[in-house]
Amino acid sequence: MAHRRAGSAWPVLNAVTRELDRIARSAPSLEPVRMGRIVTCDGGLIEVSGLNAPIGTLCRAEAPSGEPVPAAEVVGFRGGRSLMMLLGDTVRLQPGALVRAEGHPGVAKVGEEYLGRAVDGQGLPIDGGPPVKARHDWLLGGRREGALERASVIEPFDCGIRAINALATMGVGQRLGVIAGSGVGKSVLLDTMVSGADCDVAVVALIGERAREVSDFVYRHMRGERKRRTVIVAVPSDHAANLRLRGAQLATSLAEYFRSQGKRVLLVMDSLTRVAHAAREIALSLGEAGAARGYPPSALATITKLIERAGNSASSGGSVTGLYSVLADGDDTSDPVVDTARAILDGHIVLSRDIAQRGHYPAIDIPSSLSRVMADVAEPAHRLHAGELRGLIAAHEANRDFLMMGAYQQGTDPQLDRALAMQEQIRTFLSQEAGKPVSLGASTAALAALMGDAAG
Repeated sequence: MAHRRAGSAWPVLNAVTRELDRIARSAPSLEPVRMGRIVTCDGGLIEVSGLNAPIGTLCRAEAPSGEPVPAAEVVGFRGGRSLMMLLGDTVRLQPGALVRAEGHPGVAKVGEEYLGRAVDGQGLPIDGGPPVKARHDWLLGGRREGALERASVIEPFDCGIRAINALATMGVGQRLGVIAGSGVGKSVLLDTMVSGADCDVAVVALIGERAREVSDFVYRHMRGERKRRTVIVAVPSDHAANLRLRGAQLATSLAEYFRSQGKRVLLVMDSLTRVAHAAREIALSLGEAGAARGYPPSALATITKLIERAGNSASSGGSVTGLYSVLADGDDTSDPVVDTARAILDGHIVLSRDIAQRGHYPAIDIPSSLSRVMADVAEPAHRLHAGELRGLIAAHEANRDFLMMGAYQQGTDPQLDRALAMQEQIRTFLSQEAGKPVSLGASTAALAALMGDAAG
């Protein structure tokens, strides 16, 4: 009996020991607290004198009424004063208000505690649950690593979209962009890919989107078994620019942390263009000149850094497969953000407004879409069938106007004749009901059956 009582005391003693260790690590600092004062406020940018805090530090002003004031992030210096951008509204700010630094500059808390949770750009819960008490520190800007740390993409990734699985096959650790104008179906496509993706953890960043879309996404994905492997970081469009940027950085940091644990991570960012808009607002506020269509160089560099943080890890064996939606403003695919993203990504899926207006989902422009890693992850027979089908689709699209006018005479082009004969089968193959994923195996089998029947 005595041995049994002693054994039952061990969990309590272990818990007490862990708590004492935690208290020892978080012992309060006895150093004097430096404080500054607000000198000017111009929109969301404030100048503070007397507080020399490093860039990336979160600070908070003290309102005379005692009401909470949003945190501000140090983004630069000017004339001996710290430049800060608020993470919220400027309401209740007053000249001369005291400002103090809090937390560690440029560092976020990450960990498994985020699984099954929906948070904002500061890691604060938006799902009505308790605070997320993560314990691991991670640099928001990421850790710069050598080029050889990025292992090659050699394994296929099942994204759940039949047209992409078959004709632009993704790989584990690939960075893929979904490029389209507004209202063409980017978010719906990414939603289906999250549902059907084969991964250990899914980190979804909804940056600059409508609050209704955030609510709908949380309702659909944060339930059942799927909830246990999903993290949502959401910062709607009406939030401060630097909070939107921090949301994208926090989501990428979480993906990097899970990759360091050897997990296969799917990172979805909707949208990369809104991140670039946030970086542009910050850069212009600091006086940086606009270059490419109003985008300062630092804004375009921001999205390049975010994309480069995804990929395979040679040391941990984990991976971050990145899916980034890219909004083509005015359907202009030569927009600076689109051009920059397309140059650094490992492939892109282009959605066509013309195809969407025909009632076809997903509205993927197959000839304009490609995966730069498909040759490394797909079987030879699969690549052969995919090349044949892409050729048929391209031939039909290139001659669409002649066909509509009735100017084409059958027998002139054998490839176009074959494409015309298979139009209904091809349309059925490329169509897919929203929210109904199709596996990679089923996609390649359907492609082989389609092209086999056509050859026969």
